[in-house]
Amino acid sequence: MSKKVVVISASLRANSNSEKLAEQFALGAKEAGNEVEVISLKKKNIGFCIGCLACQKAGECVIKDDAIAITEAVLNAEVVAFSTPIYYYEMSGQMKTLIDRMNSMYPKDYKFRDIYLLTAAAEDEDYVPEKAISGLQGWIDCYEKAELKGSVFCGGVNDPGDIAGNEKLQAAYKMGYEV
Repeated sequence: MSKKVVVISASLRANSNSEKLAEQFALGAKEAGNEVEVISLKKKNIGFCIGCLACQKAGECVIKDDAIAITEAVLNAEVVAFSTPIYYYEMSGQMKTLIDRMNSMYPKDYKFRDIYLLTAAAEDEDYVPEKAISGLQGWIDCYEKAELKGSVFCGGVNDPGDIAGNEKLQAAYKMGYEV
């Protein structure tokens, strides 16, 4: 059964390693017969949440920028994959800003159930993505029907394109294929 999959690439760097993970996840999901939309945060205008909570009544954020359309795409997806570089042992700021801005979904009947995380970092110790996973889990915990279904971490990749030929690309593809 085909699913609607949204893949959000939070890297702003050209030829980024986390973006390559996102591309492979998306390719796997598409080749498995799913409807896939890839959203890159490059060139997107996403302001900071101001904590006014008007979105809870209005149904969407009062800040009129690209976060509204992205939120709508996530709201209507069954599967959501986030891909981010790890900066200072945490998700990128642009990913966190987007997650904060998706607060308008909280009272709505969201469709997503399965959440995935793809990360890349210069450091390669196993603990490197733990805070990014924890941060995303905090968002997931607000949506009781959703769960983190899996993650792929590729460490030891610093410069753009360093991930080329890395086995983690195949792991991201396989995870996407199996959604």
